[in-house]
Amino acid sequence: MSSMWGENIRISIFGQSHGAAIGVVIDGLPSGIPLNTDKIRAEMERRRPGQNIYSTPRKEGDAVEIVSGFLNGYTTGTPLCGIIRNTDKRSKDYDELKDIMRPGHADYTGRIRYNGFNDYRGGGHFSGRLTAPIVFAGAIAAQYLEPLGITIGTHLLRIGSIEDNGMDLINIGAQQLKAFRGMVFPTLNADVAQKMMKEIDDARMDQDSVGGVLETAIVNLPAGLGSPMFQSVESRLASFVFSIPATKGIEFGAGFGFGSMRGSEANDNFSDLHGGQVPVQNFDKPQAESHTLSSDEIQHSNHSASIESGLCFNPGNEQVESETSCSELCFYPTKTNNTGGINGGITNGMPVIFRTAFRPTPSISKPQQALDMKTMKVREYSIHGRHDPCIAIRAVPVMDAAAALVVMDLLLEQKKYR
Repeated sequence: MSSMWGENIRISIFGQSHGAAIGVVIDGLPSGIPLNTDKIRAEMERRRPGQNIYSTPRKEGDAVEIVSGFLNGYTTGTPLCGIIRNTDKRSKDYDELKDIMRPGHADYTGRIRYNGFNDYRGGGHFSGRLTAPIVFAGAIAAQYLEPLGITIGTHLLRIGSIEDNGMDLINIGAQQLKAFRGMVFPTLNADVAQKMMKEIDDARMDQDSVGGVLETAIVNLPAGLGSPMFQSVESRLASFVFSIPATKGIEFGAGFGFGSMRGSEANDNFSDLHGGQVPVQNFDKPQAESHTLSSDEIQHSNHSASIESGLCFNPGNEQVESETSCSELCFYPTKTNNTGGINGGITNGMPVIFRTAFRPTPSISKPQQALDMKTMKVREYSIHGRHDPCIAIRAVPVMDAAAALVVMDLLLEQKKYR
């Protein structure tokens, strides 16, 4: 069994839902990354259980103890290990589950795969509890990306039958993405949030659960990250996203909408604005504040000011004197963004957009048909314990963390080969 991920940074997740602790080892982190522990705590707080009726009542502080790889406020370059103690365990709730295979869970597959030696308490290593270390690791990656101007944000696109507005695939503001982090129910339409709450509460009162879809955006990425085929940006994001419990689908840009389009609709035509070249972040010169440029800002940008701030702006294709050629600092925008910022597995400089579908929580109190391995017969069973009525809510910071880790991995790869 392996719970490791990454090419240039490697993360290893360990622990079980009802074990002594869970945690992560991060190998390959560059030395000298300043870490703000308050920002890490804030990210952990976003995912923490037991905060309201829309999540599991399990009370966990999710305080992270960093035991290696961090000294005097900076990463040391050696493996960084963070441990989260499990403090609110009720393993007795799962005593029966050694032999009862719950529908929709990994009880049966885990038992077969590990010959009955798997930890069945609360789902063991299959549990959503294991996403807490991912959020911790992602909070570190986000602090690596922040001075580069890269911003990531996720909102609730759909909960059950209630749907929020989708993001504008072209004009996604970094400030909006940051604002999502301060919302319990991050939506673009405030009225929708109330309806989503009711949808979840109705399912909870009916001893049931509800699924959801999250939409994630990454802005200010440079063009040229990734590789074709098996190391594509899509495949690397998907490999991580599908490792998050309850994930059942992912799409990029127009996604499955491509199936009803013609090529003339689907293709992202290049814009001829100012000869095509638009200012983007110079990743050798970090910015203090991330910012997505609107069309008006592009039109009124000052060439010399852009160069001084680490941006390249080249109206009319004029020659720019720089340590790096303009082709490496600029990208050519497109009028649409159906591909979600990726062509041939490589970023094209437009916002990277993807959506993730989460199944309803399989742990519900309604009687269901379970398999009793003692008798090898199906029997009616009601699941006990404490569970989220909608997994998608607390998955929001997990998606931000996953995206941050993938982007950091891609950037370290680019640095290695330049």
